[in-house]
Amino acid sequence: MFLLKTLSRPAALQLRLSSTNTLPTLTLFTKDPCPLCDEAKELLEPFKHRFVLQQVDISLPENQSWCVRYRWEIPVFHLNGRFVMKHRVDVALLDKLLRDAETPP
Repeated sequence: MFLLKTLSRPAALQLRLSSTNTLPTLTLFTKDPCPLCDEAKELLEPFKHRFVLQQVDISLPENQSWCVRYRWEIPVFHLNGRFVMKHRVDVALLDKLLRDAETPP
């Protein structure tokens, strides 16, 4: 954060864009406890260098809309904001989606 404050505005913007555009974001909708979510995180380990993992705890008050939507479905996964799978990690599907995300348009 300190580095961004010391850079010129265009350089800071460029640094922020390059760091956020390099890896796709995999969002895991979860709660605690969630044994299936724990199992899913273990299955994600071999892929962790290919995405940024964002966890959303659906039991928190600020995530009530996600709780209503996914209460009985977790774990649920979104890749770059789009639903991709639920309940269990489909390793083959995840690999394909990450390869697609890594390929320039």
